[in-house]
Amino acid sequence: MKNQLLILFLLVTVFSSVEASCKPSGKIRGKKPPPGQCNTENHSECCVEGKLYTTYKCSPKVSDHTKAVLTINSFAKGGDGGAPSECDNKFHSNDSPVVALSTGWFNKQQRCLKKIIIHGNGRSVEAMVVDECDSTLSCDVDHDFQPPCPNNIVDASKDVWKALSVPQKNWGNLNITWSDV
Repeated sequence: MKNQLLILFLLVTVFSSVEASCKPSGKIRGKKPPPGQCNTENHSECCVEGKLYTTYKCSPKVSDHTKAVLTINSFAKGGDGGAPSECDNKFHSNDSPVVALSTGWFNKQQRCLKKIIIHGNGRSVEAMVVDECDSTLSCDVDHDFQPPCPNNIVDASKDVWKALSVPQKNWGNLNITWSDV
């Protein structure tokens, strides 16, 4: 009986830790962007002064079909992506299949310049990871005065959206799955 209780306790502990493996890591208070400093290209949001934003150091576990939300981002100079890409300190054309991943998936640059495959809208496309969609920091010049990313984001260039044949009027948010190539 003691062994059965111990096994049950261990199973509950393991399953609880799996479910709890990606909880919010904190909050960050929004700061008002200086005039003209928040780029709203691609319907990007600007931080709201005083608003609390949830932050994450983790993302859901990666699998062969990791569920995510595809968002749109400009990786070009002057685009809503802000600073140059973290992986190579360069800007990238919107006509290239490039993405930024939420902090946990970006995994301290472990996926830098590697390809992932994105499945959505009945199609698939390979894209190169060039940046982090920061889930831990926000509301500053490096993040174009935008809120932190949720922990389940694949932030993609226009080329990725075109390759998935999503009508332009529907660009912005799409439930997808992705995996490493």
